[in-house]
Formats: sequence, C-alpha cells, structure tokens
Amino acid sequence: MKIRLVRFQEFADTLLPHETGWLLAHARFSDPDKMAILEILDHNSRHHDHPQPFDPSLDKRKYSSLITWIRENLAAIDVDEQFRKIAHLDQQIATDAILPAEEKMLSRMIRETDHRAFNFARIYELVRQYRHFLLIRLRYRQHEEADTFLRTYRAQYEHARDINDKIHYATQDIVRQYAGNPSESIQWERWLTDVYHDHSLDGNNRYMALVRLTFLYFNYRQFDRLKDMFDDYDQILQQGMYYSRRLLINYYSNRLLLHNFLGELDRAVWYGYLSIREKNADYLHYVNTLSGVLLRQHRDKEALDLMRRAYPELKQGTSFHNRLLFVTHYLRALAAEGLYRNADNYAESFLRAYSDEIFDHRWHHFFTVFFDILLHRDKTARIVRLARKYRLVQREEDLATRTGSLPVLKWQYTLAAWAEMRINRAQFEEVLRSVPQDENATADPALAGFVLHVKRLAPDMTRHRASDPR
Repeated sequence: MKIRLVRFQEFADTLLPHETGWLLAHARFSDPDKMAILEILDHNSRHHDHPQPFDPSLDKRKYSSLITWIRENLAAIDVDEQFRKIAHLDQQIATDAILPAEEKMLSRMIRETDHRAFNFARIYELVRQYRHFLLIRLRYRQHEEADTFLRTYRAQYEHARDINDKIHYATQDIVRQYAGNPSESIQWERWLTDVYHDHSLDGNNRYMALVRLTFLYFNYRQFDRLKDMFDDYDQILQQGMYYSRRLLINYYSNRLLLHNFLGELDRAVWYGYLSIREKNADYLHYVNTLSGVLLRQHRDKEALDLMRRAYPELKQGTSFHNRLLFVTHYLRALAAEGLYRNADNYAESFLRAYSDEIFDHRWHHFFTVFFDILLHRDKTARIVRLARKYRLVQREEDLATRTGSLPVLKWQYTLAAWAEMRINRAQFEEVLRSVPQDENATADPALAGFVLHVKRLAPDMTRHRASDPR
C-alpha cells in the first residue's frame, strides 16, 4: 500500500506553507479523510524535518482527487497562470484565431477584473486589442462590453502606467547603489512606500515597489523597516492575493536574507529550504543564498551536500554571477570539510576556464577563498605568482576605495611573500599593523582564516596593533 503513496508524497514535498494554509482555510470537504490529509499536508509543509505520515490504508482515489483539487484551486488564484492566459489570448486575437470558448474566458475576465487586479495593466491592453477585433467584425454587443471596460478604467490604467515608469527611474538609483556605485536611493523610500500601501493600485505595481524597497533597505541596512514590510506582505500572501509559486519562492529567499542579516540563522535556513522546493530560473541563486547561511552556521557538510545535489543546475545556468558565487561557496565547503586538494584543483581549473569572466563579477571573493586554500596547502609561491599576474593587490586597493572592504588579499599576499622571502621582516610587520584584532573584526571568516595562517606560518612574528606606540 505504501508504494501507492509515492506519487502523492512527491507532490506533497513540493507544497509551500502559504499554499497549504490557504487551501486549508478554504477547503469545504464533507469527507473527514480528505480534511485530515490536508491538515497533514499543511503540517508537513512547515515541518519538513518532523513530517507526519499519511494513512496508506485509505482509498488511493482520495489522494489522487486531492492532487487534482489542489492544482485546480491554486491555478485559479495564480497570477502567473493568469498572465499566461492573457498572453495566449493576445496571440489568438492578433492572429484572428481566437476560439468561442476563449472569448467566453475573456468576457468573464473583463467582468471580474478591476483596477486592483495584479495583472490589470496587461488585461487592459488585451481588451484594447480585442476591441479592434470586435468592431471590424460588426460585433456590437461584445464591443460595447469591451469599450465600457476601457472607458471605465482608462484613468486608472494611465495612472498605473505612469507609476510603472517612475518605478523604473527609482530602480536605476537603487540598483546603482546596490552594485557599489556612489549613489543615493533613500529619496525614493517615501514614494515607494506609498505605492506599496496604495490599495487602489494594481498588484503588479505594488509588488514591484516592495521589491525595490527590499533592495533599498538592504542598501541602508534598515532591516527592522524591511521586516515590517515583509510581515505586512505575509498577511497578503496568506489571503491568497498576488499568489504564484515564483513570487512566493522569491519572497522566501528574500526573508532568508533578512533573517541572515538579523542574525536569526535558524529562521533564515527554514526560509532557505522553502525557496528551493521548486527548480526554476532562479534556483541556483536560491541555493547560493541558502548555502551561504549554512556555511556561516558551520553546517559545512550540509552545505556541501546541498551544492552537490544542485551541481547539474550549475552547468545549465546562464548567469555567471550566480555561477561564480556557487563556485566560491563550493570551494569554502570543500575547504571546511578538509578537502583542500579537491578545492585547489577545482579552483585552478575554474580560473583557467573563466579568468576573464571572474573579473567581471565577484572576483575578490573568489580569490580570497582561493588564496586561503593555497595557504592551507603551503603553496605560497603560487599566491605570489597569481597576485602579480592579475595585479590583485592594486585591484583590491581600487575596490576598497569604492566600498571600504578589508584588504584581505593584500594580507594574504604579504604572508605568502614573507614565506617566500620576497619581503623582509619590517615590511611584513608594517602590513600586520593594519590587521584588525578586535573580536568583531576577527569574526569575519576571511580575516579569521588569515590570522590562523599567520600563527602557523610565522609563529615568531610579532603582530602589532595599529595603535601600538612602538
């Protein structure tokens, strides 16, 4: 009997807490067995580590019918599914191929849509196209329905379009600052907040405002304000509004980042595992954020196992930014598990294959981890050669000027140069004086690793604080 539940169990493992919570709140089953199954689904979606078993003695048709019911009910509120229908209808109208059943669908969409709908702007544009289709065919009654809709919501559509354009201008400032350029974006906070809280606007614009505020608050490290925004958005999601798996999974990943910055790492991991229950275009990004938190918690084997399972997606990914971050986390996990030789070989082959692309993205992070691995293997001559070949210390100085980042590569290179007798003791000590020694600074993994290497490779070296009067 248990074999019969394999398909249902696989389906159950993909469900998300906001999905099962909404389904449970709206279920009206007269069959107590189905309600019991749905309650177990809801529990298991929230507690993957402590799941409750399903009853294998029940009629398997109940499980099958429940899968169908869940899919149909979620599809009915899925804004992405609605978008796909809109796109299909638009194509059908443009090619004069729309079917009677599809026109009934569109007529129902017109009657049920107002300016607050998530896809309102797209529906408005679809109806405008449909109006042309109807009038040229002398279909006056249907044309009147479409024309009334367009006249009723014309002002709201134009307002939504203006809001969308202004969001784009805000995004330019926010993303520019997020990428490390000298720019400010706080001037957009009040306006974006007003857009998000404006219940008379379409859902897509409100959601876009939330995404921009997420970036903005990360820029300024205003995590308490972001948490308030997310808690409000969570209530919206629980009501089934603005639902799609894509948006929901993105929300989980953003909450991972928030709780990570707040130091609530267990909560961050919980959201992280929710974000990878479905493999979509951003799956590798979500794996990266989760594995980063696991490494921060020193759950190194768990992170390594996660990335090994996700490795096939690495080869299929089109974003080199995601690929490089994945590789850097992968190297850190290998090193943390003591697999320094494997990490060294992998880093060398990756550098040979993608040296140009590395410098277009998070090159500093990659080389910091790579040099730590080389120090573990006492390959100090290799560090000196790489640093000089790619002018890493000079590049790092430019980066530190823009971002204020720690010059870890300079410290690693200096240690390697000392070990290779390329610099004298006085030169080494001069650099060591710039290394922070307070507890907060040494909590940085790269810096803490460097300090350990100094103790191992140069145990007799006197380390001076910057404030040392000598």
